[in-house]
Amino acid sequence: MTATVTAVSTVEDAVPDRPQRTAEAAATFFDAVRSEWTKLRSIRSVRFILLATVVYGIGFGAGISYAFGRDYGTLDAAGKAAFDPTAISLNSYALAQLGIAAMGAILITVEYATGGIQAVLTAVPRRSRVLAAKSTVCALVALPVGTLIGFGAFLLGQAVLAQQGAPHVTLGSPDALRAVFGDALYLTAVGVLGVAVGTLVRSTAGAVTLLAAVMLIIPTISRPLPDAVAHLLMKFWPANAGSQVMATQHDPATALGAWPGFAVLAGFVAIVVGLAFRVFRTRDV
Repeated sequence: MTATVTAVSTVEDAVPDRPQRTAEAAATFFDAVRSEWTKLRSIRSVRFILLATVVYGIGFGAGISYAFGRDYGTLDAAGKAAFDPTAISLNSYALAQLGIAAMGAILITVEYATGGIQAVLTAVPRRSRVLAAKSTVCALVALPVGTLIGFGAFLLGQAVLAQQGAPHVTLGSPDALRAVFGDALYLTAVGVLGVAVGTLVRSTAGAVTLLAAVMLIIPTISRPLPDAVAHLLMKFWPANAGSQVMATQHDPATALGAWPGFAVLAGFVAIVVGLAFRVFRTRDV
């Protein structure tokens, strides 16, 4: 009799745990990705950010192309020799990257702003899986958006340069297609960086501000620094190095090549992402 009661008690104690174990087992990486994709589509601000990023990314590229094309006739011989129509039209990445970074940051910071992070971690207890899913969704959105911006900015920018009588190229020109897809890869990397920085600071405004400083302000203020320091920053700072993937002309003395430069950016992003994973797994929510 005692053995029977003990057996029944053991079964009853085990029953409440069964749904929890089943739920945890069902929360696969692909389930987490689908969940993050659904949440991303439901965030209205993200739709506006992406739309504005595409419009301004393409429009700003046309505006830069117009300015450079207008001034082409005033350049000296060295300036004309260094004129890179492809890089000029793709210069809008500097503005577009802020929108893509904001999207990446929002994917994680919205959970902290609404208090939903507790529910997320209850549904998917493995924190690394949650962050990997958010990064994957960000990359899957940023890549096509970046491709659209790259092709739009390039095609419209080259048309504007041609209208100004300045040198212009086509997608069939050497390295032009690589540069356009490089624009998409650069923006995708920045989007994933946005997720990582958002995880570290838990604030959309703070993440975007920090990324703007890293990707825009520091490269700009490096010019007044001593020549040796300025040279190193201009050549190896992740934003400057990564942007070389969108250029078709490279001066080895002042810039890395396309893929070595992008490798520097990718390495920097990997380090920050690794730090974000470590902090997210060990920090209290």
